[in-house]
Amino acid sequence: MLIQSPHDPAFVQDPYPVYDRVRSGGPVLFWQDYGMMAAFDHATVHALLRDRRLGRAVPASKKRPVPDHLTAFNAVERHSLLELEAPEHTRLRRLVLHAFTSRRIAGLAGDIRDICADLLSTLPKGDFDLIPAYCQHVPVRVIARLLGVPEEMGPNLLRWSSAMVAMYQAGRTRQIEDAANSAAAEFTSFLTAYIEERRNDPRDDLITELIAAKEDGARLTRDEMIGTCILLLNAGHEATVHSLGNAVKCLIETGTTSALAPGHIANTVEELLRFDPPLHMFTRYAYEAVEVGGHTLNPGDEIALMLGATGRDPDVFNDPHRFDPTRPKPNHVAFGGGLHFCVGAPLARLEMEIALPALFQHAPNLRIVETPYYADSYHFHKLDRLMVNRP
Repeated sequence: MLIQSPHDPAFVQDPYPVYDRVRSGGPVLFWQDYGMMAAFDHATVHALLRDRRLGRAVPASKKRPVPDHLTAFNAVERHSLLELEAPEHTRLRRLVLHAFTSRRIAGLAGDIRDICADLLSTLPKGDFDLIPAYCQHVPVRVIARLLGVPEEMGPNLLRWSSAMVAMYQAGRTRQIEDAANSAAAEFTSFLTAYIEERRNDPRDDLITELIAAKEDGARLTRDEMIGTCILLLNAGHEATVHSLGNAVKCLIETGTTSALAPGHIANTVEELLRFDPPLHMFTRYAYEAVEVGGHTLNPGDEIALMLGATGRDPDVFNDPHRFDPTRPKPNHVAFGGGLHFCVGAPLARLEMEIALPALFQHAPNLRIVETPYYADSYHFHKLDRLMVNRP
């Protein structure tokens, strides 16, 4: 049994020693603070991500009435790819991928470069917090361009995303729930009007493509389009912001910014995602009895898949606590796996591959001027702020 508060300051700042201790003695055990089993080794997590006997959809035995103060939030979640299983998930994902194509993602490279250049041109001299100055705005402006909404909507998108994503952190409160519900209602209202606008005035953007997407004669409903757009914002924005922040911290502290050179950047990004990923826990429900690490998961039981722990598994990675951008093809699970492999992973990779070299080309002498602290926001592992200096 593991007794470890996710709010413990030492754990928040460096959870990896706890992961090591559990992995060496487990690696699957009951985490008392969460009231569920948890898997910490790469092999088990990798296998369970692909095991169709488990999934994200809440089993009927675990469903509870939706409280009135969360009706708007629940309406969005009900149509989220993240919370569905086959056959609904299969149909919806295929329709989404008709619009969210590799060609469309690759076509965003120029936009990402332009956005980065614009943000870097306004970076202050001296000491400043890089997270709000750069890391937050790259992905939110990219998502705005992808959806086809005005970039002036960026502050609203950022506010809505932050409020809704807070629902997945440990120890959520009624205040967090109210804020998330309000954000969901506001975002839904905006998208409802915007989708109708795009029906009458098609453009070269993702919303227009989602409207046109068709599979075996079926199309996305308006609510499914809204859920998809919100998921792309929330998952894509949150992950990329903190991937960028964690990456900059790592590169400066290890003196490895040279690893961002052309020809090396793709592998460096994969190693950054292995070494200090932004999401450390992802849960699954068992739909039938499953044997896991000498334990039995019964139908309805929930298990935590510790994505953040898998990247430091010494059975898979040599010297796992060392950041090594030359490590060949680090096989991490930062984007999940199986049915729920992150649909936005190619875009997140592209953003990192462009935004990181652009930053250090613009500010090659960027240095950290204050000890970086991670926020008390587990399951996310993200920096509260990143104070840097640009001479």
